[in-house]
Amino acid sequence: MLFNKLPDDLFLPLSGQNRFIYQAVLVELADLFFDEDLIDPFVPKDLVRSTIEEAVIKHGIRTWALEVEDDEGELEQEAPRSTAEYANRIYRRLVKTGWLDEEQQLYRTYVLMAPSISYLLRTLVQVATFQKKSYGGAVLNVLSSVEAAVKDPQERGLTLQEAARAAAEFSAHLTDMLLGLRELRQTFAASNNPQEIVRGFFEQFVEAILVSDYKTLKTHNNPFRFRRQLLGQLKELQFDEHKLSLLIQHYQEVLELSNAEAEAKVHQHISRIIRIFESVDQRLGAIDDFRFRLEKRVADTVRYMDKTTPGMSARLSRLISKLSQIEEAKLPMADTLESFAFLSSRSVRSAPRRRTPPTLRVIQQKVIDPEVLLMRQRFKEYKERRQINSLKLDAYIERHLNGANEISADQFQIGTVEDYICFSYVRHIGSLGNKAKDIHGKYQLQFENRYVNICDMVECRSFVLRRNPEFTSAQGNQMNNSEVKGRQHAR
Repeated sequence: MLFNKLPDDLFLPLSGQNRFIYQAVLVELADLFFDEDLIDPFVPKDLVRSTIEEAVIKHGIRTWALEVEDDEGELEQEAPRSTAEYANRIYRRLVKTGWLDEEQQLYRTYVLMAPSISYLLRTLVQVATFQKKSYGGAVLNVLSSVEAAVKDPQERGLTLQEAARAAAEFSAHLTDMLLGLRELRQTFAASNNPQEIVRGFFEQFVEAILVSDYKTLKTHNNPFRFRRQLLGQLKELQFDEHKLSLLIQHYQEVLELSNAEAEAKVHQHISRIIRIFESVDQRLGAIDDFRFRLEKRVADTVRYMDKTTPGMSARLSRLISKLSQIEEAKLPMADTLESFAFLSSRSVRSAPRRRTPPTLRVIQQKVIDPEVLLMRQRFKEYKERRQINSLKLDAYIERHLNGANEISADQFQIGTVEDYICFSYVRHIGSLGNKAKDIHGKYQLQFENRYVNICDMVECRSFVLRRNPEFTSAQGNQMNNSEVKGRQHAR
């Protein structure tokens, strides 16, 4: 596991007396090794040494605790006296403990990081520079990945795995937020300095947590408004056998799994996302409870900050000591404490009220009259019948040609509304433009100097419709060329 991937002495620089020096140097080296413009991972040794020297100068490193210099356990004789000596010792220490690795290429020495070391350093840098995360970005990332997997499971089904990973990170972020509030509460409880409590409240809570994360839940553009849509798509996917089979097949091909393993993986990812987003309300309730207690602690601190005077604790201690020396029978009895200055009716402060969630109400779906639905369906069907495209026109012509090469106008039959519209299009087939672009040039139309009556419905000028032999030969040559190309590709 961990000890098989990392060197045994890797954490020695970060556990000794010089750990802050190595921390500053490693952060600067991370900017060098993880630069987006760095194409070759092999960095020249001179560049690494100069980066360490710049870090020593930048952070003003002037103190050094003697360390073990070699494997025999001997200590260093004296502290470094110049920036070059600091950089030299830090560089040797990082190479010796496994943070850096040297490789000789011809006459030059290059420095690189092992993959496990690089991943560990990136993680430590992220912990050191903890960045804020937003709910909206996490929810939208999961939603877009799920929509891509549902829309095209055969080609983009692996985005479901990415959605499960993003949902797990989102769940971990909620846990980190809750633990962060708990840590702040413990820090404030252990502090006796009101100024530090108020300063920590605004710097660590208001700026880092409340404004970045928690406040987004109280806005109009709540990121969880997409949660219902996300859960609806996942639950429909659970019962869609066709898409599930495509997802399982995609997992099996890309991840190189067996059919049973791929099926288990798909259902595991779907159930994980559903479980995380269904339990969001309970987790946010726990976060809200911690926030309430934290704000109450700080509010009480601010309320009584100005009511304390220097030496008040000592005076109260002496007063309690004197009262303990008096016999209980001689102590004065009072019916009420409102007359005493240190405790009055205004001193008893009620806790701030919590925001009560809105009451639940049943949202009833409006039932549409079946007659209205039937009318809409009929109108839709009538509209589809009126819309004639090139395929319907070609089918109408071929049905009347019946294998012949030409047909006259009086041989057409009009039996339906579609036939009537198609016959009207046939008379103008040469000027239809994009409506008949698929059959453009397939037929030739020649009008005659006489009028005919078609099925007692249309009286128009007679014409003869013939097949275009050039279009047929060109289409045949195109098919032959495609067959030849297919055979060559197969060879």
